[in-house]
Amino acid sequence: MVAKITIPKSIEAALNYNEKKVEKGAAECLHAANYLSEAKNMNFYQKLNGFEMLNNLNSRATTKTIHISLNFDPSEKLSNDKLIEVANVYMEKIGFEQQPFLVYKHEDAGHPHIHIVSTTIKEDGSRINTHNIGRNQSEKARKEIEHQYGLIKAERQQQLMKPGIKPVDAQIAVYGKSETKRSISNVVGAVFRQYKFTSLTEFNAALKQFNVVADRGKEEGRIYKNRGLVYRILDSDGNKVGVPIKASSIGSKPILDNLEKKFTANEVAKETLKQRTKNAIDDCLQTSPGSMKNLVAALNQKNIYTVLRQNAEGRLYGITFVDNQNKVVFNGSDLGKGYSAAALQSKLAAVNENSLAKDETKGSSSSGVLLKENDLNKQQDKTISTTTKNENLLDVLLSTKEQYDNTPNNLLKKKRKKKKKINL
Repeated sequence: MVAKITIPKSIEAALNYNEKKVEKGAAECLHAANYLSEAKNMNFYQKLNGFEMLNNLNSRATTKTIHISLNFDPSEKLSNDKLIEVANVYMEKIGFEQQPFLVYKHEDAGHPHIHIVSTTIKEDGSRINTHNIGRNQSEKARKEIEHQYGLIKAERQQQLMKPGIKPVDAQIAVYGKSETKRSISNVVGAVFRQYKFTSLTEFNAALKQFNVVADRGKEEGRIYKNRGLVYRILDSDGNKVGVPIKASSIGSKPILDNLEKKFTANEVAKETLKQRTKNAIDDCLQTSPGSMKNLVAALNQKNIYTVLRQNAEGRLYGITFVDNQNKVVFNGSDLGKGYSAAALQSKLAAVNENSLAKDETKGSSSSGVLLKENDLNKQQDKTISTTTKNENLLDVLLSTKEQYDNTPNNLLKKKRKKKKKINL
């Protein structure tokens, strides 16, 4: 069992992410722990309120949400009752047994997994410390659960998810042609047999993660004109090194003609595998990665290798995704308009702009509330709680706190009118 923990900026974001999956039929809310009602009998706002009642008790905490995913091996077919049981045991072991939490079963990936949403704010207003919770409490919990329920261990599960192809060490190129050919042949043969690709660009995207590239040479060159193909080793900077190896000399015969036959055959086979890659990208975008570099890193955690294609000026013009779990390669635009390099850059930019705007709005809004409080404190004796700067604007709008913007006149002290002196 693989456990992953994230700390979203708001409870709404985590709840929205899972509820939207439910609306699309890609998830199911299995369980509501420490709620007065069952999950099936509550709407979005009732679920949200269960968290907000606690979150409002602590205005100082900057992070109040925890979002956990428990991932099981594809061979493990767990019933809903068993998934709920595992979730309850896990939350107890990491110290969240008294907290309200929701358990969602997701069905949009090649392996069974659940998502758990909870708050870190306790009934007394204190916050559960989540520093190193993944490395400490979670690691201990998942190992105990693996043993208790006989689940496949995370180490073995992650090993099974890896491509199983050893990358070529660029240093092998200095040893000569025979070592280079052996190393390249192993990589090329495995990718040629196992991966689904529909162009030379996609084939190269899969090869690149193992430090190998298929090279047709320059368009005006003899190799290109004769439809030849050679394979080269890449160093850590992506430069071609060592002796080029002819495609025809490799046992699997990955020559251009045979590759093109693969391109045609893989067109239909790839269609059914798109959704997993799209879901993975959507999931990563939901976490507001902020930059293309962060998005690539997040996808790598989901076993998806990303190749960014840039021109001489460094401008990004293309993106290719290699799903190593399903062993399939997609050009971004083939997944849909929203997954091209340009579209993804626009989405990342829009998220950054929205975050900046929210921060500015939050700051100005908090200042305004504080000013109003100062005025009211001068006019009345009671102390009024106000929104702190660390609180999210959406939290304020959805909270049940009293608003003092429209204070009744009878609560305000009336100013005494000064009598005008009349000169006789």
